[in-house]
Amino acid sequence: MTVSEQWHKTACILCENNCGITVALDGRKFAKIRGDKDHVASEGYTCNKALRLDHYQNGGARLTSPLRREADGTFTEITWEVAIREIAQRLSAIREEHGGKSIFYYGGGGQGNHLGGAYSGALMRLLGARYRSTALAQEKTGEGFVDAHFTGGHTTGEFEHAEVALFIGKNPWQSHGVPRARTVLQQIAKDPLRTMIVLDPVRTETADMADYHVQVRPGTDAWCLTAILGVLVQENLVDQRFIADHTVGADAILNVLCDVDIREYARISGIEEDTVRAVARRIATAASVSTYEDLGVQQGPNSTLISYLNKLIWLLTGNFGKPGAMQPHSWMAPLASYSLTEDATPVTGARILGGMVPCNVIAEEILSEHPDRFRAMIVESSNPAHSLADSQRFREAMRALELSVVIDIALTETGRNADYVLPAASQFEKWEATFFTLEFPRNTFHLRAPLLDPLPGTLPEPEIYARLIREIGGVPSTYVTVLRAAARLGRTAYKVAFAGLIATDKKVMGVAPYLLYETLGPTLPENARSAAVLWALALRIEKMHGDSMRRAGHRNANALFDAILASRSGVAFTLDDHEDAWNYIPHKDKRFPLVIPELVDLLEDLRGTPAQHTTDEFPIVLSVGERRAFTANTIFRDASWRRRDTKGALRLNPGDAATIGLADGADARIVTSRGIAIATVELNDRMQPGHASLPNGLGLDLPTRNGATERVGVAPNELTDLKWRDPIAGTPWHKHVPARIEAIV
Repeated sequence: MTVSEQWHKTACILCENNCGITVALDGRKFAKIRGDKDHVASEGYTCNKALRLDHYQNGGARLTSPLRREADGTFTEITWEVAIREIAQRLSAIREEHGGKSIFYYGGGGQGNHLGGAYSGALMRLLGARYRSTALAQEKTGEGFVDAHFTGGHTTGEFEHAEVALFIGKNPWQSHGVPRARTVLQQIAKDPLRTMIVLDPVRTETADMADYHVQVRPGTDAWCLTAILGVLVQENLVDQRFIADHTVGADAILNVLCDVDIREYARISGIEEDTVRAVARRIATAASVSTYEDLGVQQGPNSTLISYLNKLIWLLTGNFGKPGAMQPHSWMAPLASYSLTEDATPVTGARILGGMVPCNVIAEEILSEHPDRFRAMIVESSNPAHSLADSQRFREAMRALELSVVIDIALTETGRNADYVLPAASQFEKWEATFFTLEFPRNTFHLRAPLLDPLPGTLPEPEIYARLIREIGGVPSTYVTVLRAAARLGRTAYKVAFAGLIATDKKVMGVAPYLLYETLGPTLPENARSAAVLWALALRIEKMHGDSMRRAGHRNANALFDAILASRSGVAFTLDDHEDAWNYIPHKDKRFPLVIPELVDLLEDLRGTPAQHTTDEFPIVLSVGERRAFTANTIFRDASWRRRDTKGALRLNPGDAATIGLADGADARIVTSRGIAIATVELNDRMQPGHASLPNGLGLDLPTRNGATERVGVAPNELTDLKWRDPIAGTPWHKHVPARIEAIV
């Protein structure tokens, strides 16, 4: 094997940290991978999963031609010209008959490909589409709802400097989320002056390192957090000065917490009262506290309430805007809206939080006779037929659409149910980026240059959207002509020309990404046309965070844009001081309004709310989507990357297994209200009695050499129920599925 001596800089695409890596190529193969020591955020850190990325680039069966579904259900390869023409005609016809609001968009990229999603908005606005959703609506919209009330945006923990780190339904050792997660966890664990607290029903790798593992009963996190808050208030451990100076409505929430029966709530949670009190006292006495809530609670009962309780813990103890505490941050491009103005879906009337339709109502928004139902759907770089609750129902909904288009690199489970499938270039064959810019005080952004030419027959998503917009029409060609001429004169002239167009036609803003791609894009070096939208985002940074941008070393927006284009290891685009945290608070008086009425109602209702959702028929709580050493998101369409747990075992407490009559390695039948699956059992005392888990990333239908497909492991959403969802955010209960586990006789 001849491996190139040159190392190419890029980034991992498997979680939101997107650690910098360098790759040595052997032709198109990723022969060697290591961490990028020059990377602005990860500094050479990476985990074992990034080292297997050749299985993403070269392990699965790629699409290299557009596909059209025929009347008999089979696919026919067609040219790009035919695909673009037919899709544009059908989208236009649906818009004309039913309005653009009947066209629904899902996606915007996976964990590392967000740049294409920036251009999808231009197409959807041109069509008059209103509704969209992403994977974030399966996870973060409840937290975002609380953030919108409190801080007006996302907050992040400064774990590298926190005296106390609190992880709620979060196992950073496997799921990361915290930059350089394993290094930071080890630093906390080794420092006798620092404390790690883990709230999790499973004894995870992070829990093994913790000073306190608060091993709650599955689904009882809300009672446990309320008990901790009760101790803080009833023992007068709150930060009275912070509350007086920086909050509004404190008395109302303090009065509710004064009445909490701490002993009873601890009992419901399965935790000793002394442990609850010790945890609360340690939080209260710390100089700084950072918290992280994640899917373990955000995809279970009471998830939005839990987000509220989590944030009350750090607000009532004054852990905001100081080193080691919770911080707001800048964005290169916001991933969600944090507006308090809410919309609702047209059929079910579900709340749209963060601008995203709740995933659990999408099928219901299609499978209806309502005149405003969704009739067409575009899915980009996502696999909702596998990832959303109740896969059977979602597939039925796809078949009921008048048009469905999937853009992806492979024929996914969603693609197999689509009318058209358009083959995209892989994440390493095009200019790409992620908008997971979630850091404070130094926020960073990494534009990744392609490592390889696209496979013949594939296109990057921005080009796909541009071709559809050209075919549909509606953007005057004179706009393109004017802007192209201005771009040849330099960015100052270009900015003036763009502003002039916006002044004469407000609709220009809606299609701005397309115009940038068509006019500024061709002037960029190294064919970085897809990066054109970043120039507009750099202007936004200068306008909103000019001082922080200059502090990070960029004299103006153009200098920032040039730095983004030139750096292969990312750039810091803002640099804040801790006192700058208060500048992000949207409230005029810079005070946090602590009372969110409907969440206070849910908090008070906990006294009579059932903490158990299992029944005699379904006595086990099944958690699906667990992160393990050899699981990742489903962009890995190659099962051979797993060195251990190759089939994705059902982890089961040994006592439960003995009662059921199951031995380690045996096959078991999993039964829920929505489906049945067979899995191999792994006896695991990290699981509590009555609690079982299945991993994420399995259950894909992968092609075999003879042209058939083979499923490896369990597809978890064949078992989940879309009706199990949070009452406010609509987020699914993937981590809390009532189930029955049976021995196969």
